[in-house]
Amino acid sequence: MRDRTLKDALVEALKRAATILPADVVRALERAQASETSPLGKAQLDAILKNVGIARDGVIPMCQDTGLQTFFVEAGIDSPFLHALRPAIEAAVVEATATIPLRPNTVHPFSGANPGDNTGRHMPYVNWDLVDGDAVSITLLPKGGGSENMSALKMLPPGVGIRGIKTAVVEHVIGCEGKPCPPTIIGVGIGGGADIALKLGKRAVLREIGSRHPEETVAALEAELLTLINMSGVGPMGVGGVNTVLAVHVEYAYRHPASLPLGILVQCWADRRARVRLLADGAIEVS
Repeated sequence: MRDRTLKDALVEALKRAATILPADVVRALERAQASETSPLGKAQLDAILKNVGIARDGVIPMCQDTGLQTFFVEAGIDSPFLHALRPAIEAAVVEATATIPLRPNTVHPFSGANPGDNTGRHMPYVNWDLVDGDAVSITLLPKGGGSENMSALKMLPPGVGIRGIKTAVVEHVIGCEGKPCPPTIIGVGIGGGADIALKLGKRAVLREIGSRHPEETVAALEAELLTLINMSGVGPMGVGGVNTVLAVHVEYAYRHPASLPLGILVQCWADRRARVRLLADGAIEVS
């Protein structure tokens, strides 16, 4: 590879994700601040945006919960670096935990033992997709525990259709109240199997706020859900207001005729993301 190693680039991306909120999220929070009608809700958004600025300027994590380090890898099948990806990801997480620092968030599910470096069985978690070409794209998603706890899988009877999906999503998000630190981003995965629906929901969270699904029907569903949830009055941090969610993103897969899986992934206002792109000639881009 060229001037820096993949591990170094991943450490940089982990630091970026922890300390710099993506521009699309900042713009969405600023729009919410400008449109919020509740004084209490507006005060919460003021505090959130002040916190974002302090984290960026001070190069410190924007939240004490720096999340589980999750990676979505689109690996070109002709890349000469496929063998290097997992070792680089694991080494980067260990180094980033010590140097940024990241809170050690991985614990054994039975004993509670914490290795102290955000590793462990199946951690850091890597979602793999093999794609055409020779480039590799690695998207980082540090997912906090508070919002993850509010995520859900619902196995709906197929007969409820789209109307039933809307009802389930709206009722679930409203029922979360202030627990996931709203205004949130909601990823909705429809179809496939149980695991597929949840994975689609998490992938939907990765999309830029303000984007819409390329299919008109799905885009209309996203817009309607956004409106319906924001009519609930839950508001920023659950104190009331017109900004309960910043975005709703929907992805879908074909399903079994007897099943209608619905994955609802909740992401807090700290919608942290970063991306590393590794080209076949060894050039590395971090964004």
